[in-house]
Amino acid sequence: MYLPRSTPSMSDTATLTRLPGALRTASSTFLAGRSFGMEFSPVFPAGSIAAGAAAIVTRATAVAMAQWLSMTDRSIVSARRTRALAALHLAVLLFGFAGLFGKWLPLPPVTIVFGRAAVASIALALLLPLGDERGEARGSFEWKLAASGSLLALHWVAFFEAIQTASVAVGLLGFASFPLFVLILEAALRQRRLRFVEWAIAALVTGGLLLVVPEFRWQNRTVQGLSWGILSGFTFALLAIANRTLATRHSASTIAFWQNACAAVCLLPLVAFTAVVPDARAILLLVVLGVVCTALAHTLFIRSLRALSAHTASVVAALEPVYGIALALLLLGETPPPRTLAGAVLIIGAALYVTERSRRAICSPG
Repeated sequence: MYLPRSTPSMSDTATLTRLPGALRTASSTFLAGRSFGMEFSPVFPAGSIAAGAAAIVTRATAVAMAQWLSMTDRSIVSARRTRALAALHLAVLLFGFAGLFGKWLPLPPVTIVFGRAAVASIALALLLPLGDERGEARGSFEWKLAASGSLLALHWVAFFEAIQTASVAVGLLGFASFPLFVLILEAALRQRRLRFVEWAIAALVTGGLLLVVPEFRWQNRTVQGLSWGILSGFTFALLAIANRTLATRHSASTIAFWQNACAAVCLLPLVAFTAVVPDARAILLLVVLGVVCTALAHTLFIRSLRALSAHTASVVAALEPVYGIALALLLLGETPPPRTLAGAVLIIGAALYVTERSRRAICSPG
């Protein structure tokens, strides 16, 4: 003999609606279990109570575990993103810090870049697991990597020449003009005209560069330094476009290793010609520049991309002049004049806008 099916009473339902999420779910399971037990259990009502009790305990445990795991997963992801963002900012800070070595090292820019690239290539071979991202061989190489390495050498030589000729701020702001050249070069490669907004970006960058210049005479060292800085920005734009092509066939770590190694090889004849032998202090600074400000910074930058988007990395990377100028103020006592700071706002603002615009173009349909 079986008893007729029972349904939850009105008091049960009213009580259920006042319970919090997890407890409400568990209690509803208990009520359903009680009804189930009363319909299919024998005459003994204890069977229905036992079934309901087992259901509520099981369901409550499952819900609690699911919520705990969900909170744990979110906290783990949040912690990973926080660590990755800190690593990214540290990498960009180290990239900006590299400019100060142009003032600390009493060496020609060619010698500085040779030492930086040579030390960095050795350190990268140890710090970065070359080829692990795509399973490519450690020794994979093509001539385009050598060509991009020569571009990297020219970029760094022009960058340190700008800093030694003028100041860290002038060199960094000249380099920060590279988004303008990327726009122009990409438009030329795609054989299209610049849009109105791109002309506006070009005007912002140009206006910022003009504000940096105190007077329009080539004899002025700021003008000379800014010219070298703009050359470093132009060569970096070429390098960025080349890296987009290389990134389809090689991992970022492989590209970094070969570019630094090829940059050192390209500069070796010039270093031999200058015949400048660095002292112990200069060698130590070159090691720090190559290991900390290049290899370690690049390692942190690449690994941060495992938890952060490329857009986030681009926005933070645009802050390199800000970090570099702040470090030069603290460690070198270089105080940029108001005109230079105004130019910095325009140039960095344009770089951030280009980054945001690129993200929207990628995310938009069609």
